[in-house]
Order: sequence, then structure tokens, then C-alpha cells
Amino acid sequence: MARIAVVGAGMGAMAAAARLATGGHQVVVFERSGTYGGGVGRHERDGFAFDTGPGLLTLPAVYRDLFVKTGRESLEQTVELVRADPAARHLFPDGTDVSLPNASRSGVIEALDAAFGAGSGERWSEVMVRARQVWEVTRRPLLEDTFGPAARELARDPYPAAVRRGLFRRGAPTLAEVGARELRDPRLAALLACHALGYGFDPRSAPASAAVLPYVEQTFGVWYVRGGGLRALARAVYERCLARRVEFRFGAAVARVLERDGRVSGLELADGTGWEADVVVAGAPVPSLPAAGPPEPGRFGVHLALRGGRPEDAVHRTVVHARTPEAGLDWLFGEPPGAPPQDAAALTVTVLRPDDPALRPDDAHEAVTLTATVPPHGAVDWDGPGVADAFAELLVSAAEAAVPGLRERELWRAARSPADTERETGAPGGGVPRPALAGAGGSFLRPANRTPLDGLYFVGGWTHPGGGLPHAGMSGAIAADLVMGGPGGSR
Repeated sequence: MARIAVVGAGMGAMAAAARLATGGHQVVVFERSGTYGGGVGRHERDGFAFDTGPGLLTLPAVYRDLFVKTGRESLEQTVELVRADPAARHLFPDGTDVSLPNASRSGVIEALDAAFGAGSGERWSEVMVRARQVWEVTRRPLLEDTFGPAARELARDPYPAAVRRGLFRRGAPTLAEVGARELRDPRLAALLACHALGYGFDPRSAPASAAVLPYVEQTFGVWYVRGGGLRALARAVYERCLARRVEFRFGAAVARVLERDGRVSGLELADGTGWEADVVVAGAPVPSLPAAGPPEPGRFGVHLALRGGRPEDAVHRTVVHARTPEAGLDWLFGEPPGAPPQDAAALTVTVLRPDDPALRPDDAHEAVTLTATVPPHGAVDWDGPGVADAFAELLVSAAEAAVPGLRERELWRAARSPADTERETGAPGGGVPRPALAGAGGSFLRPANRTPLDGLYFVGGWTHPGGGLPHAGMSGAIAADLVMGGPGGSR
């Protein structure tokens, strides 16, 4: 039985901790904050509750596997998973309004044909067919296996149009180029681009392989956890860790990883105390370890407490597309980004309206969350006087298209910037890690879970296979398998 120290109580770290404890090891989790979940947080006030992290789950099979491998109760016996149907509603500046069904290829084709004209759905479907080929090539090396030679070979984009169709003679295409040349409708191109933007990628520079992001959502569906949102999933994973006798020490910031004779020997906490360990699994930044790179884009959220019940025809997720998207992208990915835009037209805003009694005081009220991808704290001073409040106002202005009478219904709002995320989670700049992608010369691949220091492993969004709830769960499986002497696979 090994003594294992896990740094951080994020989703990937807890997934690793539960698996390692099930394997018979003594596992202690050191978390700098006062709670678990990392970026899967919670904001509560006056009977309202809001997810401060992701609002929907893709690839729930990752967490089904975690619960099967660590106990008797399945994921569905632990939380109530429900399909979000439609998967999303999209509002475009020209007034086009289209809702896409959940996990239905034929339904999506029909909806796009009705909204954009005959043939639109088939063009979208053809891109998704090519994205499926990306999925088949990348699924194992980028998601299921430890980082190795097969993943390194994916520095070259496997999106087949770049090779087989001969459409792009000036090198591998970007996602934006795929949208412009293969979809041939600015609205369809915006639909493709918004998936990349939601994960923090600039569609103008993201590789064509990023088409796998909408493919995964369309093929495997999007899910919600009724009875508390995605925070309820974090609580279920935490409780599974406790059931496996994982020990949690909250308010315990880690200063450095200790080593002796070329291998890990334990941790030193910020208060100067030490803890001996045979293995350290780092799921959060440690000052003594090299930084994972510059902060990545973060998310700005506005939590709205509304009077009046949720209409029966309300959609769980609505994407309000920018009228001037180039202006928003120039600000978001510029060097430096400069001051936030003054006009909501530059922003693509996601509106989340979950139908969940656990999130509201009663049926005469509604809890709504608005989000947008933004530069990290530092690139923008989100703590500057009035900066966060002014930006929150832009999001509310954009969201009025999705929620009629929004301002008249508003009781109060709470803005949450990347500066808040940094304070609460320790993530540099409050950035949200992006998933690994093939192509772009390997610039979107992640560091390996096994490190050169014997006994030290990485887990979570900042390592292979990158950010996102499913990726966190898979990194936990890979790291745990490596620690226990396996090849490092999440299958």
C-alpha cells in the first residue's frame, strides 16, 4: 500500500483519488480552498443556486466508468442524468432562430434545412462525417491512452478535407476556413465556430480538427444533472472518494513537492509543515513546479435571479451569436487584448435556463446564467473599477434576445470574472484549460501525465488530455493506472 498525496480537489484529481483508494492505497487530498470540485463550483443566495463552471455534460460514459470501477452504485443510481433537448437554440443577428435536437443527425439536418434553406443540413452533415474520422483517429491517443508516440504524431491535422478533397492547397485549414469553404453560409460557419469559442479557441487559428467538438456533442448528446446541476456531479464524486476512505484536507495549500535521491518523498505545505508520500499526483498548480504555460482564456458569468416562473417552452441552452464577431475575436485573442468592448454586438453569449427546482426558491422564480469566453485576468484587469459590472451589462443586453422581459424580471445579479475564478481555484489568470486537439504543429497537445521525476504524476485540465469535464475524468483514469503500474489507459 503506497502513501499517495493528491494536490487539489478538482474533478480529475478526485477521479484519480477514488480509483487509487479503490486499489488499496492510502490517499490524502490537499486542497487550498475550503471545498471540492475545482472549477465546478456553486454560487448560492436567497434560495437561488447557480453552477459557476460548466452547465452541461458531454460523454457521461467517462463518469459511468468511474462509478463502476469504484463502487457498487452506478452513476445513474447516484445522480439524475437527463438529456437536454433540444441540445441548443441558436439566435443569429439576422433573426434566424434554430433549435437543434439532442443526438439526432437526421433531426439536425432537418432543422438546419428549415432554418437556412435546402442543402444546408447536408453540408453540415458532411463536415460532421469528416469530424467523425478525426474522432476515430484521435479518440484513443488523445483521450483514452497515456501521452506517447501516437499522440505526438497528431501534431499533423487529421481532418480529411485537408488531404483527400484538395480544397486547401496552402497548408492545413483552420476551423474558420472549413466553415467558410465547406459550409458556405456565414450562419452555419458561426455555428461551427461557436463550439471552438466556447472552449476558448480562436476559430481563425484553431485547426480543422476542432470540428470534433460539435461532432462529440451532436453524436453522444449533452446532459444535465437534475437536482443541483453539475455541482451535484462534483458532490457525487467527492462522496465516492469519502466512501473509498480518501482523506481530504481543506485549507491546505501546497508550496512544493519534495524529492530525495531522484524521486518524490512528499509535500511541503504553505504553513511549513510536511507530509511524507511515496507518490504525488498534482492536479493543481504547485509553486515549485514549472508553469503549464501562459494563462488561457477564461469565462465571464452573470448569475441572474428572476421573478416569474420559467416558461414551459424555455430552452435549457441558447447561444446568442455576435453581430460583429471579428471585433470580439480581435479583443479576445489580441496581443494585448486591450479594454473590453463597449458594444454587446461583439460578443457571443450563452444563456442557460435549467429546469431544476433545486436551483430556485420556488416555481415563481427562475435562475439564469449568462456566460462568455473572455481573456484571463492579467490580460484584462477584471478587478479594475467598474470593469466587471460594465461587462455584465453587455451580457445582459445580449441575453435579452433569448429571455424576453429580462430586465423587468431581474431581482439581482452576481457577476463572476476570471479574477474571481483565480482567487477561488488558484487557476492562473482564472483561465479555463482547453481540451487537447490534433494539428497546429502540436501546439494544442498537453504535457504527459507521467513526469521525469519518479513518483510525480499530473492530472486535470492542464495535462493530457486537456480541459473539460470528460477530459478531467479520463486524465484521472490515466494517472491512476500509471501509478498502479499499468500502461496508463482510461479504457
